[in-house]
Amino acid sequence: MIPVGELKHFGTEQNSQFRVLKPWWDVFSEYLCVVMLMIGVFGCTLQLTQDKIACLPSHFTSPTPEAINCSHVRDYRNNETSEGIMAKPVDPIIREAFGRKNNLDIHQYVFVNHYCYEKSVHWYAKYFPYLVVVHTLIFMVASSFWFKFPGTSSKIDLFVTILGKCFDSPWTTRALSEVSEERGEEKLFSLRSNTMSKNSAEQQGDQEDTVGLLRSSSVRSNPEKKTPDPQPTPSVLDKKEGEQAKALFEKVKKFRTHVEEAEILYHMYVLQTCLKVFKFLLIITYTAVMAPQIEIVVRCYVPPELTGFDVYCCNHNKAHIFSKLSYCYICFVGVYGLVCIYTLYWLFHRSLKEYSFEHVRFEMGINDVPDVKNDFAFLLHLVDQYDALYSKRFAFFLSEVSEGRLHQLNLNYEWTEKKLRTRISKNSSNRLELHLLMLPGLPDTVFDISEVESLKLEQVNNVTIPASVAKLESLQELSLIYSSAKLQLSALNHLKDCLKVLRLTFESLEEVPLWMYTLHGLEELHLSGPLTNEVSRSSTLESLRGLRALRLLTLRSNLSKIPPCVGDLASQLERLCINNEGVKLQAFSSLKKLTNLSSLELIGCDLERIPSAVFSLNNLLELDLRENKLTTVEEILSLQHCRRLVTLRLWHNKITYIPEHISKLRTLETLDLSWNKLLKLPSRLFYCTKIRHLDISHNLITSIPPEVSILQGLQVLSAAFNSLETLPEELFTCKKLKTLILGNNRLSYLSSRVANLAQLVRLEIKGNRLESLPQEIGDCPMLRLSGFVVEDSLLDLLPSDVRNRLTQS
Repeated sequence: MIPVGELKHFGTEQNSQFRVLKPWWDVFSEYLCVVMLMIGVFGCTLQLTQDKIACLPSHFTSPTPEAINCSHVRDYRNNETSEGIMAKPVDPIIREAFGRKNNLDIHQYVFVNHYCYEKSVHWYAKYFPYLVVVHTLIFMVASSFWFKFPGTSSKIDLFVTILGKCFDSPWTTRALSEVSEERGEEKLFSLRSNTMSKNSAEQQGDQEDTVGLLRSSSVRSNPEKKTPDPQPTPSVLDKKEGEQAKALFEKVKKFRTHVEEAEILYHMYVLQTCLKVFKFLLIITYTAVMAPQIEIVVRCYVPPELTGFDVYCCNHNKAHIFSKLSYCYICFVGVYGLVCIYTLYWLFHRSLKEYSFEHVRFEMGINDVPDVKNDFAFLLHLVDQYDALYSKRFAFFLSEVSEGRLHQLNLNYEWTEKKLRTRISKNSSNRLELHLLMLPGLPDTVFDISEVESLKLEQVNNVTIPASVAKLESLQELSLIYSSAKLQLSALNHLKDCLKVLRLTFESLEEVPLWMYTLHGLEELHLSGPLTNEVSRSSTLESLRGLRALRLLTLRSNLSKIPPCVGDLASQLERLCINNEGVKLQAFSSLKKLTNLSSLELIGCDLERIPSAVFSLNNLLELDLRENKLTTVEEILSLQHCRRLVTLRLWHNKITYIPEHISKLRTLETLDLSWNKLLKLPSRLFYCTKIRHLDISHNLITSIPPEVSILQGLQVLSAAFNSLETLPEELFTCKKLKTLILGNNRLSYLSSRVANLAQLVRLEIKGNRLESLPQEIGDCPMLRLSGFVVEDSLLDLLPSDVRNRLTQS
């Protein structure tokens, strides 16, 4: 036999294990099942311990025994008693039998009792308590079936285990206490630059010392309460606890991946609830019909040859109490059914496909709790219904804030200051740069390297720049490549003053940080990514009016027109670079406002002609139209209105000829016509007498006009990768020439007058058809072998003394 204590221990263990997944209706249903089970057990006990029925023979007889009814006898007896005389039955067919002996022994009565109980008592009156027990057990099994089903039990066990660990984790407790303390210290809000006026900016200036700034527009704020800036404090969690919490995070992630793929838990719970509702309707229906069949007086027909009497009137001893118990049972089943119907309402009315703890986010200051789906969402719903404390702690443990703090802690242990210093190198701007790639966060140890001048974060997740960035006193450049960053206010105040260069690479316009628009000390801004919203094409960058010190703006995107916000920089912008990556740029009206612009680059804009808006830029010094579709530049004459233009780059186009009126560009000093389809150069080109740098490489030019001698200030000439067969002797009269690049042409002869180029320091003639070199090449006083690019075989033909002169340092 199984001791009762074992059964109690089994039930208690199961309830304690899964109690967090039992909302109030499940707990209430369990109590109702206990009451209904007590009703059934009580009825079964009465059924087994007391006599079931007592029968007495009827003293009436009739040719049709069916006419004799025990209630008729009762009415007859009542009439007889009330009148005080022996009255006759109302029905003359039924008459009292006289002369019969009534000397039945006890065994005959026992036989009649059992016979009548089996044949005449209604089946519901006999099996009512057993039905109650069976139905109640089915209810109890149905309520716990999803805990034991093979497809759900492992998930539920793992979830309950993880929930308990997260609830008791010291990380959760300490992190919650930190958030509670810092809630008044770190109040965050979204700053929209396009809604700020000067007055509002001044009013917010007083509040900026107490308000944190974040990129996310979904962050809640409470502007009514002011607290001082948070000071960075070391984490109270040791390394071992941090590693334990990290392992628990990984376990939660794997569990979510496992349970979010299906909805078996949700469906199983719905099925068992539907089964209970169906059982409830079935029980209510047949019990309401059968309960009146529990009669106290039961008529029983017994063959007369057995006892001499054919009709017996029997008293069902437990009929009265069973009748009361049945109606009581109907009431409890009714309440149970209403609870089940409410459960179905809860399951179908509320969306269980997505779930987020909005109340937790508001009360605890949690910024983002990720929405979850399917079975995991359903489990979180049940936990929240059981006790909101579990859901709050678990939500915080799952939140991005908690995970970010934990990653931060582990990052600090992994990326020490010594390890970070190995990542420091000089960048293209000759600044000491710390480059971090594909980290889960930004280590706090970064801010202990005070000599860093440039911080480059590439594909770094969950970047939060704290107030300790003020330790980087030399920081001038910040690069965020596919790394969205959040700033605390103290960090923003520091970056406003020290940051000079900001480079952003992003995948959508929403990733552009809003704090960027407040960097009034920023001098260079480089943006790479889509600058128009895919949903609303009219949505673009916000006003750049707050960037009061901005001098250089680079936009690498696929624009259809120059953003209007560029016009906000009309008073101070000096350099504008637009790389449109081959997408046609059509509208240039904003350019006319940039009257102080000195350098303009329109790269990959699918231009077929020079935009007319360029001609109104009176202060323009440099114009770069690289990688467009220019075939002719007839409108180059209008560039004479740019009276200060000194650099013109038309490289990587499809230009076939240069018009003669290019000579009108008298101020031109650098002209780059490389990578085009030029067949010849106009002689009038060399009337731009100030040209010092001329690049005509990678074309189809066969000769250089002798007018090249006019360019007495020419210092660099690049004509490589053409079809030159000869060089004009006049070229060697340009005595200021320092670099002469003639490689990969068809030259068969190099004039000895090359010795006239007294300042020549670099000469490239490799890839031609030369058979020898003039000995006078050794008379170039500044030419050295390191700057002389030619085939080794030709060098070997030179006299040894010439080679020695070229090798002299």
